[in-house]
Amino acid sequence: MAFLQWSCQDVAKWIESLGYPQYTACFTENLITGKKLIYVNCRYLPQLGITDFEPMKAISAHVRELLGVSEPLWSRSIADPPRDDMGMFLEMKSRTGNRADNLTYAHFLKNQKK
Repeated sequence: MAFLQWSCQDVAKWIESLGYPQYTACFTENLITGKKLIYVNCRYLPQLGITDFEPMKAISAHVRELLGVSEPLWSRSIADPPRDDMGMFLEMKSRTGNRADNLTYAHFLKNQKK
């Protein structure tokens, strides 16, 4: 999960490597680091300045692939569990501070079972 340590410039280089150099400034100007990638999806991309639907879909898919999370179903019930363990772990890791920095996936799973 080295991507969690990415700077804004690292994220911009990754976006460029995906074939979207025109959107690198959207990520650097909005200070999107590796930790903030957990929040990047089709709903959030227009706020960054990315409004073309095809790149939105592709970038969102690449982010999900990088994070190792699946796309939420559009028909998901609010009665369902919040999301998979990896998604919840990444949300915790997206925060700042020592607690988030020191959190491991194994420790997170152990705490979930309590």
